[in-house]
Amino acid sequence: MPAKLYHLGFRGKVARTTLADANESRDCRIFADFAQVLIGIARPLYAHDPIGVDLDQGLYALDSTTIDLCLALFPWPVSASTRPPSKCTRCLISTAISHFLFRISNGKLHDVNVLDDIPIEAGAFYVIDRGYLDFGRLYRLTLSSAFFVIRTKDNVILQRRYSHLVDQSTGVRSDQTVILTTIGSATAYPDALRRVSYVDAETNKHLVFLTNNFNLPALTITQIYKCRWQVELFFKWIKQHLRIKAFYGTTENAVKTQIWIAVSVYVLVAIVRKRLGLEATLYQILHVLSITLFEKTPILRALQACGSQNDLLDPSNQLILFDF
Repeated sequence: MPAKLYHLGFRGKVARTTLADANESRDCRIFADFAQVLIGIARPLYAHDPIGVDLDQGLYALDSTTIDLCLALFPWPVSASTRPPSKCTRCLISTAISHFLFRISNGKLHDVNVLDDIPIEAGAFYVIDRGYLDFGRLYRLTLSSAFFVIRTKDNVILQRRYSHLVDQSTGVRSDQTVILTTIGSATAYPDALRRVSYVDAETNKHLVFLTNNFNLPALTITQIYKCRWQVELFFKWIKQHLRIKAFYGTTENAVKTQIWIAVSVYVLVAIVRKRLGLEATLYQILHVLSITLFEKTPILRALQACGSQNDLLDPSNQLILFDF
């Protein structure tokens, strides 16, 4: 394969209808499989990056984000009878750190159902937002010898069995062994749980966590949950710098195709950054590639020069994919 490509075969502007036809006719699973291959390449490159907490076990975080679609143009995510036509619906994208699994679904699928599909690794920690709180599914993790850390909801009724000493100077307010008391919840999760109350010094926000791990210090439990924020940062990066402003094609296949292509671009940039040992951010690298795509400048020279361009540091200058 040549080191540089000077000509990619484009002799004119690609018509919008051409892209729409391609996205609607080509099976989106091709792009999904390609993205998973890239993810498999990227995973070992980032396997030893620090995550903010010292753990011997695997750590997996789960979250979702939404992409708004107007029902007038995209009628497939939900039926018109379930939501007013003027409302926008969503596609869900879920991911797990390290496994880096993505799932794209329509607005009818509740987030918690994703827990049925994730692989369970014995001894690993699964960090989950309270939107995924389902005690039957959490008990499946316990039975598989895996651990979870999840924020609880205000309407969850718990009975305290034991209280443990804590150092409140760390932000931890309480560390308790509790059980579920309502019939439905106690049947779904009959074992004891650990409830850790914490106040974040930066935001002064009071957070309450539930976990099935009774061995780690309470402060470590809070730090494990903080690792979940990396998923939110990833989604923020995707929305800011790989923002899909316009969809080419309105079918479910076309939308999923375009999203998988955006994910592939993100992972490709992440691979390039790690393999070339670049200090530039992913945003800076993507910006350079977007303006030098058809130039004859070697890729390494172009990327090494991006650190001196101050205008690349402005996050308001968002990149728009597929917007000619």
